Amino acid sequence: MARIGQADAGRPVGKGARMVHGPAEDRGVGDRRMAGGAAADAVAAVSEGRLWDRLMAMARIGGFTTEEGHEGVNRPCLTPLDREARRLLIGWAQAAGASVSVDPAANLFLRWEGTDPSLAPVLTGSHMDTQPQGGRFDGIYGVLAGLEAIEALAASGVRPRRPVEVVAWTNEEGGRFAPGCTGSMSFAGFKPMSAFDDIVDAEGVRYADALAAQLAEEADLPRRPLGYVPHAYVEAHIEQGPRLEAEGQDIGVVTGIQGSRWFTVTVEGRTDHAGTTPLSLRKDAVQDALRAIAALNALMHDPTDVLRFTVGSIAVEPGTSNSVARRVVFTIDFRHPDEAVLRPRGDAIAGVVQAALKACTARVHERFTAWPADFGPTVPEAVARAAASQGLKAIRLPSGAFHDAQFLVPVCPTGMIFIPCRGGVSHHPSEYAEPRACANGARVLTEAVLELAGGP
Repeated sequence: MARIGQADAGRPVGKGARMVHGPAEDRGVGDRRMAGGAAADAVAAVSEGRLWDRLMAMARIGGFTTEEGHEGVNRPCLTPLDREARRLLIGWAQAAGASVSVDPAANLFLRWEGTDPSLAPVLTGSHMDTQPQGGRFDGIYGVLAGLEAIEALAASGVRPRRPVEVVAWTNEEGGRFAPGCTGSMSFAGFKPMSAFDDIVDAEGVRYADALAAQLAEEADLPRRPLGYVPHAYVEAHIEQGPRLEAEGQDIGVVTGIQGSRWFTVTVEGRTDHAGTTPLSLRKDAVQDALRAIAALNALMHDPTDVLRFTVGSIAVEPGTSNSVARRVVFTIDFRHPDEAVLRPRGDAIAGVVQAALKACTARVHERFTAWPADFGPTVPEAVARAAASQGLKAIRLPSGAFHDAQFLVPVCPTGMIFIPCRGGVSHHPSEYAEPRACANGARVLTEAVLELAGGP
């Protein structure tokens, strides 16, 4: 992968900028001497009000209000709404003194230059797209928390040795083009960009065409190569789960991401008249699909309640009340943090489906696989130290949802910061995080990024 060098440099270090590195023999990723000096200044410069105002400004782009009064967001990737949100972000970043560039996957980068532009940057960020009935915090919080870290560095005059880059990844949600995380997967080399070209949305628009339109709209931005090796990557995010709130914790130090295997099962039967065809002669796709799902529930039974098995979509053809179904297509979302569970049970799905059928045939297609990711110690330890130095209560926990961070694990030291969200609710208009929680996460992110960026 190409390394970003001086060609991408932002503005030079000013006279008043504070350096966060000492003599060459003393510098390193674990340099903690800054905790009481430059890091404290930068952390103090994080503005809860500014961060909250920007979250609410972004929420208005694609925003809607439900009958219950919840304020949701529908902002699909690679749409005019997405472009409007990106332009707003770009304006804020440039006003803060960051340089902006975009790669061929439309991943957007905001760069705060370090004292040595030749060094690999510390990368932070998340995504800006939402689910169709999404909330105001999922994804966009991590982008704006990263921008807030840059703002805090600028306001406090702190200039780390390494550059700091904030990334807004393309199409994390997969709400318009499935699967998601196409931007981070392309960046990390998990899959080539061309693997996503022919994905189509509900209107038949190809991903490649939507991507080309996006890049054409941003032709005024400097273009960078696809991919590089960051010094480290850290992503801030709402937890999307209930533990932090339920246990009274301020920060989640994320240790890794559980693996995911997604399948599509197609059960083929035969259409017959519902009033005239005896049950014994039918090839009823609905009944066999129900048998298959029941058998899969037995396969996936987990008394510890760690395993996640979901049939989230069922489509029936012809879908009329007086006809026997000739086809049923259903989806499987199977997740577990242990590959020793994820691999054998996932591999057993096709056989379990076939054995459950009475009269029909079935095809099982695995459409997405991401094995469990262990973040290792480097970034989580920096996050834990930052939370402790700020007097915040923190616990270590894995992520149940997958994130762009999952695909950075093979590329560089990686980690995540979770903040509490009300009731653990996400992907819903009632999704909510307190302003104080958002600011706490941004302060921890700022200090962790400074530690990671402070040495060679």
